[in-house]
Amino acid sequence: MDVAPGLTGDRWLLNHAVYQPGQTAGHYESFYQRANHPTRPLAFWLRYTVFAPAGQPTKAIGELWAVVFNGETGQHAVAKLELPIEQCSFARDAFAVRVGEATLDTEHLSGSAGEIAWDMQYTGNDDPLLLLPPKLYAGGFPKAKSLVALPQARFAGTVSVASAQIDVDGWIGSQNHNWGTQHTERYAFGQVAGFDERPDAYLEVATAKARIAGPLRTPWVTTLVLRENGNEHSIVGLRETMRASAEYGYFHWDFATRNADVEISGRLTAEPSAFVGLRYYNPPGGIKHCLNTKIAHAEVTVRDRHSGESQTLRTDNRALFEILTDDADHGIALRA
Repeated sequence: MDVAPGLTGDRWLLNHAVYQPGQTAGHYESFYQRANHPTRPLAFWLRYTVFAPAGQPTKAIGELWAVVFNGETGQHAVAKLELPIEQCSFARDAFAVRVGEATLDTEHLSGSAGEIAWDMQYTGNDDPLLLLPPKLYAGGFPKAKSLVALPQARFAGTVSVASAQIDVDGWIGSQNHNWGTQHTERYAFGQVAGFDERPDAYLEVATAKARIAGPLRTPWVTTLVLRENGNEHSIVGLRETMRASAEYGYFHWDFATRNADVEISGRLTAEPSAFVGLRYYNPPGGIKHCLNTKIAHAEVTVRDRHSGESQTLRTDNRALFEILTDDADHGIALRA
């Protein structure tokens, strides 16, 4: 994918599907939207996905995922639909996605899965955010790629769980696109669309180990982009990501990275009760476990290496926090 046009002109070029119907190479591709209530521990995550197992193009399917997180009751609603690819559409020449009757485009998303239904508009004008160097989006490595077409997206409409309707009015989140020939071997992934006292600040961060070929894996790398006070701190270069430090477990994650201008360190945490467990099919075969929450706590400190000044950004329950693993000992029930 050539990302340059989307960065300089129409952002939605970044959301044109990479998947080619009938392709024999394994492929997954997701367009997901998520947002948090401005003050309460409530969030939604809605994901429109195409999955094609390697060498089996006739077994390609569309997946529709929906999770509504409720940190007040501790009850999180989870649903997933799988449909034949013939009942889905992922446009390669526009941002237009359909999985069954559920649709997604540049302004609107609607659909239903299980007991969850949604009908929302979204808006925003922030620049797209890349978590990899731009040139890597066009090549074969890494095998999994991710970007945020619209950070700080503002959602309005409704989400309902069974008979209970939730009014979504000014919830802030993001519209995202990821794809690849196989899932990253292991990762911790985080995103904050507005901190509690700094609604303008936006964080995207990942610590990952990827498969190169056969038994060969990359070293651990941490890639990070932080936008705050009109600045973008993009720490995604190879040397920067390899010299970063990070340590994570199922429910906590500490990281630290730097470039010539800033040092950034952070911690994401959540109670096990904040997570739902999901099964991600892997195009080469097998299943990865995703431990997923959108109501985690985050604390991030930014230190200016020239002035020595520092600031700390916090949110009690507005952070996305995911762990992808092959381990089955995490204790989180797999619900979809």
